[in-house]
Amino acid sequence: MSEKFDLFLGIMLAAAAVVFVALHFVRAGYGMLRDGKWGPQIDNRKGWVLMEAPVFAAMTVLWLCSERRTDVTCLVFLALFQLHYLNRSFVYPFLIKGKSTMPLGIVAMGAAFNVLNACMQGGWIFYFAPDGLYTPQWLASPQFIAGTLVFFAGMAVNLHSDHIIRNLRKPGDTGHYLPKGGMFRYVTSANYFGEIVEWTGFAILTWSAAGAVFALWTFANLVPRADAIYKRYHEMFGDELARSPRKRIIPFIY
Repeated sequence: MSEKFDLFLGIMLAAAAVVFVALHFVRAGYGMLRDGKWGPQIDNRKGWVLMEAPVFAAMTVLWLCSERRTDVTCLVFLALFQLHYLNRSFVYPFLIKGKSTMPLGIVAMGAAFNVLNACMQGGWIFYFAPDGLYTPQWLASPQFIAGTLVFFAGMAVNLHSDHIIRNLRKPGDTGHYLPKGGMFRYVTSANYFGEIVEWTGFAILTWSAAGAVFALWTFANLVPRADAIYKRYHEMFGDELARSPRKRIIPFIY
């Protein structure tokens, strides 16, 4: 079975490369880039729950069905992973303000990827990692300590950036504004930067190919979108953006 799992990771990695190229030409039409080309629209809050909750549920099932479900290190990995998706599935959606919508096609594709990602991360942690790899001593290893610090740093940036975006508008306002403060001083998609850092940290703390593939998927999905958002901001706030040192998603670089 390990050979099949390795093949699965290889296919997912190849798919990430295709997505990275494709999204430079085909814009994912949701959020401020919503264009009505991705199917019927549903309430944004419902869309986020339907898109993100499947990974939380799938990861829970994989854990409960595993003989490693009581292993301390595996439980720590699970807690970190689920912490992100607890917020994304059941907290973040209900903090969204306004009456925006999300296309059903984006919801379906996001949910499908999330289930596949649960199979990658849960499959590795609870089924395919070599026996004896993730002992309790792993929690004192350099890669776990460094990765956990990176993970929480990325999560902090992501949450703070989401907070800034949520509070750009006053009640009843439907306009678009250039986010300011926090990591938005350096990039126009600070929330995406935080998420890339977060999952890079997860890849380090698990020191796994599965974690690395997910980090690369996050990069492949969010970098082209950050580029599209930067270009939209440039159309809307050209002079203001031109006067700032902001990059798209990676501070001082891109």
